[in-house]
Amino acid sequence: MPHDALPPDPFAGDPNDPARALDAVQEDPAEPLTEHERAELLSDLTDLAVYQALLEPREIRGIVVDCGDCSEPHYHDWELLRASLHQLLKDGRMRPHEPAFDPDPSSYVTWEYCRGFADGVTTIESRR
Repeated sequence: MPHDALPPDPFAGDPNDPARALDAVQEDPAEPLTEHERAELLSDLTDLAVYQALLEPREIRGIVVDCGDCSEPHYHDWELLRASLHQLLKDGRMRPHEPAFDPDPSSYVTWEYCRGFADGVTTIESRR
């Protein structure tokens, strides 16, 4: 079997395939992003790179977001969040993904914390 070949789908041809719901999401085209939304996403990607550069050396693994749908915190590693934002730019939506496995909440911070930390570093640097 070639290195990049996937194993056979165990649900191939099964009308009760649990992944069918995901296919329906893929078939339903997303509304195109407005120029303002695209600009905000590009700004978020730029900010994310800064936050990661500042916080990853301090053992922060990523960002936590309180989910409005399930009322649970969702932990996103830096690369997962970056990939999700790129996907949103490309497809106009984020696809479901696996949550972090047994995350340590102390290793994740909010977007607002990141913004405040970066602002603090910028302020200190500008005073030197």
